Amino acid sequence: MRRFAYTLGVGSIVMGLFCLTLPVQAEMYVAGQVGVSIPNKFSNVEGVDSSAGITTSDLSLQNSLMYGAKLGYYFDTLKWQNFNLGVETEVFNSTPHLKQQTPTVTAPPGSVFVAPPSCAGSQSCSVTVPGQSVRVLNWAPINIVVRYQMGGFEPYAGVGMGVFFANLKDGASGESSSTTNVGLNTQLGLRYKVTQNVAVFGEWKYNRANLNFSDSSPTQAAGGFKGDYSANIFAFGVGYHF
Repeated sequence: MRRFAYTLGVGSIVMGLFCLTLPVQAEMYVAGQVGVSIPNKFSNVEGVDSSAGITTSDLSLQNSLMYGAKLGYYFDTLKWQNFNLGVETEVFNSTPHLKQQTPTVTAPPGSVFVAPPSCAGSQSCSVTVPGQSVRVLNWAPINIVVRYQMGGFEPYAGVGMGVFFANLKDGASGESSSTTNVGLNTQLGLRYKVTQNVAVFGEWKYNRANLNFSDSSPTQAAGGFKGDYSANIFAFGVGYHF
């Protein structure tokens, strides 16, 4: 988290200085957002380090609350008819905890995988995986955003790089593992200007990244693992436009 705070601080300062150097007639905004994150299953799961070669079926994650903030800027000089181009940085947090479940684990001959007694002699077996606490914090340094202005309504879309700070923690032992990975951050929304300066908005986001948890994870007895994380996020918020 210390590394994240440093990265976020540097990114926010850079974005702030960038906005301050732009023409004053353009439009800058800050906004808070809250919503729900609906993750897809953690897919393409495979072991890493001492667990290399071991794979499991997809793992189910829980829906969770999402909350965060954003800072953006629309360029007056980048307009075409009612279209307007801008940039935005945002950060938001969710907790897509790993559910307790029984996935199918497949291991090659000679691997470190220890199957339950009921699976003796088998290289593929159903194993009970206890629930684990998961936290995913996504920082999008710069989204490229385009909006269409039609009176008080402004539909918009954006795409950018997401930096995913994920933490996996075992509730019983307190063991945890953190990983930082780069992925995709997209958004599609509709904004309504209540006044000249205040706006409300609803937004759908799609996030995707490959998360890699090392041998220091709560599953270290069987080695670490990695897989594809993706989520659909539905957010609502209020923004102030300068």
